[in-house]
Amino acid sequence: MMSSSSESSVIDLTHPLDPSKVTIYPGDPQLICRPAATIPQDGYSVHSLSIGTHTGTHIDAPSHFIVNGASIDQIPLGALIACPAIVIDLTYKEAGSKIVWDDLAKYSSKMKEGTMLLLYTGWSTHWGTNAYMKYPYLDRNAAEKILAAGVKIVGLDTLSPDEIDGPEGYGVHETILGAGGLIVENLTNLNALLELEEENGTELLTSVVPLSLTGCDGSPVRAFGWKCATV
Repeated sequence: MMSSSSESSVIDLTHPLDPSKVTIYPGDPQLICRPAATIPQDGYSVHSLSIGTHTGTHIDAPSHFIVNGASIDQIPLGALIACPAIVIDLTYKEAGSKIVWDDLAKYSSKMKEGTMLLLYTGWSTHWGTNAYMKYPYLDRNAAEKILAAGVKIVGLDTLSPDEIDGPEGYGVHETILGAGGLIVENLTNLNALLELEEENGTELLTSVVPLSLTGCDGSPVRAFGWKCATV
């Protein structure tokens, strides 16, 4: 049997939504958070929030790229809670390099239906800087083989699985979302999750919790992971 998550360390995989330190995909809405009421003036505190559906650590629903694809409120919450996870160390990949199937193939036996595949490049250390905009990106053929292995949720600690303005366009988005899969972007602390995975007798679980935004193509999330010791 497995221990409860309360007996394990919970690792926050989410970047804070801080307007002073955030990377926004080119052309997306800016993050604005400012007081609408204050305790000294109004007796209570309320903030006004303006945010895009793909700001910060977030999840892409199929409708982000697929006509008539499922919107984020149509994704069963159970599919995003306590998912078994695999973290693949790709920190040797350089800026602008392609993550190909050869980088992932040795983990294929662990790729199963219901598993969340997390690609750890280390790029979250560049969050909020210009360096974050040039990152390792996923090859479309590799995405097809990930899906063929049964994985339907792919997470990355980068801005996108596709290269910005690259020759392959949004091929990875179209492949994964077109198959009814989901993409989680701008994760952080995957190094800590990898350290847990490398401990003997443990299983990683992850949750990615979006807002229930009716008809929307994605949502900021609170993502977190933990280990369950097997006995």
